[in-house]
Amino acid sequence: MALLANKRLLLVALVVVVSAAELCRAIPFDERDLASDEALWDLYERWQAHHGVQRHHGEKGRRFGTFKENVHFIHAHNKRGDRPYRLRLNRFGDMGREEFRSTFADSRINDLRRQSSHAAAVPGFMYAGVGDVPRSVDWRQAGAVTAVKDQGKCGSCWAFSTVVAVEGINAIRTGSLVSLSEQELIDCDKEESGCQGGLMEDAFEFIRSHSGITTEAAYPYRAANGTCDSVRSRRGRVVVIDGHQMVPAGSEDALAKAVAHQPVSVAIDAGGQAFQFYSDGVFTGDCGTDLDHGVAAVGYGVSDDGTAYWVVKNSWGPGWGEGGYIRMLRGAGDGGLCGIAMEASFPIKTSPNPAHKPPRRALISTASSQ
Repeated sequence: MALLANKRLLLVALVVVVSAAELCRAIPFDERDLASDEALWDLYERWQAHHGVQRHHGEKGRRFGTFKENVHFIHAHNKRGDRPYRLRLNRFGDMGREEFRSTFADSRINDLRRQSSHAAAVPGFMYAGVGDVPRSVDWRQAGAVTAVKDQGKCGSCWAFSTVVAVEGINAIRTGSLVSLSEQELIDCDKEESGCQGGLMEDAFEFIRSHSGITTEAAYPYRAANGTCDSVRSRRGRVVVIDGHQMVPAGSEDALAKAVAHQPVSVAIDAGGQAFQFYSDGVFTGDCGTDLDHGVAAVGYGVSDDGTAYWVVKNSWGPGWGEGGYIRMLRGAGDGGLCGIAMEASFPIKTSPNPAHKPPRRALISTASSQ
């Protein structure tokens, strides 16, 4: 009954995601909208109204040049059609690359790892002995992934990445999918910098050492730094973990072994213009390994044309990408596309959650669809 209820909740969540995505769908444009500055200005006005973006007159004039550049970039990419993914004019339409990176992809994961000590992982790699992995895995279909969330203008992607992985392993171990609190991590994990960035492995250690994490309902998200509310942080259903492990750095094969068993926190370079306006398809865009954004690998698969990809859950809301997700090329080598296999980690859970009731049976042992 619990598993059936969770599947029903998942279906409701998926309907909500699809509905939200429809509301946030980018407005279409064609070459007539690019024919003159007057036509582009009209497009800019329509874009602002569609996404509810408020700009005062002086700011609009300054941002119009950036908007034009982005529109031409999107149009040229889609018209060329030589890559297996498309772009669209989303809510980031009048943001330049540096502003976008600093606002939505500035967790400074590389810098933070170099500048300070970080939480010690449990030694080894528990999935090292795994042989063949399934051809495809999707933890969304298994009921182990909550609806897409939106971090807003707060560099808290590290908290969202951490929470996806903990929500996933908790659902797999207990049969219950519970939405957990990113805001508790932002407010209470003093090893991180809240909206100014953080590390997923340190957040796992915070959850372990502080006897768990509370629910999103008990400690809602505010997209801002705050003072830790110790009463609120202990309210609601608490999920515990027993530590974390790192995936061997740079190995996409090792990452696949881990993702075949649970959602995994990964760090990527997400500050590129193509990533900013990703719409659908398997992303093969230009990006480096300046790891600046925390996301979660919740599956992998192979497209109809034989292209292998990762299924990655983002935290920019359901209006970005494929309902808030991106499929990223798998098998790119050298740490993976955008460095996806360079800094991957996952929580370990063997202890039951604090409750008077016995733990429910495990959800499933794999999310294989084939």
